[in-house]
Formats: sequence, C-alpha cells, structure tokens
Amino acid sequence: MTTYLAFLRAVNLGPTRKFPKGDIMRAMTDAGFTDIATHINSGNVRFDSTMRSRAKIEATLEKAFLADRGFEVPTIVFSAAEFAALAAEASALSAERPGLARHYVYLLKDELPATVIEEVEATSGDLGEMVVRGRAAHALLRAGYEDGVVDPLRAAKLLGVGTNRNLNVVTTLAAKWC
Repeated sequence: MTTYLAFLRAVNLGPTRKFPKGDIMRAMTDAGFTDIATHINSGNVRFDSTMRSRAKIEATLEKAFLADRGFEVPTIVFSAAEFAALAAEASALSAERPGLARHYVYLLKDELPATVIEEVEATSGDLGEMVVRGRAAHALLRAGYEDGVVDPLRAAKLLGVGTNRNLNVVTTLAAKWC
C-alpha cells in the first residue's frame, strides 16, 4: 500500500463545478481507494492505493469523478515521497530568492519537453521568474506583480494539464501528509 496525494483541478471555483469534500471522499472510496483525507475544500486529497501506476491512478480517479459529478476533473497525482521532495525543492527555491512577493507551484500531470521548459523559463522578467523542475513549475513573483494575478508571467498556457497551489499550501500538505 502506497500513500499518494491528488490535486483536483478547477473544483469548487464557481456555481457549476461544485465537488464537496465528502463527495470526493465517497467517490474515491467507491473506486477502491482507502485512508482518504482532504485539506480545505479546494481539491487536495491524500489516499492509499495498491495501484502502482500513476497514470492508472489518475485515469481511475478521473473516471470516478466524471461519473459522480458529470464533468471532467483533471487530477494530478504524486506519491507522498515525490511530493515531499517537491515541497523541499520549492522551499529551497524561495529561500534562494529573498524578498519574493509570492511563490506559486504549478503541479503538472506530465513532465515538459526540454523545448517547452526553455519557453516557460523564457517568460521570466521584471515581475518574476519561472523555474521548471520535474512535474513542477515555480512562479517566483517579485514585488510589483498584481496581487490576485496567478499568472502574471503568462507561462500557464505553456504548461499543459496542471493545477497550482501557493508555497504555503504545498509546504503545509507536505508536513501534514508526507
């Protein structure tokens, strides 16, 4: 049995994509996952599974969520060990850049090709820096970016399927679940 973390994209953001924590947990239990826990109502889930294939886990969850909700819920999965390493790297990136105004971590379904990584990192400028590491892209934003704007560097459209969390959520989940 392995512990995983799943990040659901675009749930509970508006009136038509509601997916309460209890319903997420029920759908996952019905799909065969165990020891399920959620953190806040924004699609952060810890669970155990005997499945070893990340792609199979994601496909199983997405199928269960579609059947339950009637809309697609892109799901990004990391093992607890992978996520702990990602969180440690995110913390190190922030520590190396004192005075950051904000640090968003884009959690990606797939690693990006080298050419796309170059494009993403080339969006860096006066407002901040994009750094890609494995299945995580870090938006390291400096003072002056517009508060409330998640993608001021315009890199998100290059990232493929993913979802983002701020550094505080990433490190909190790693401490709590990894």
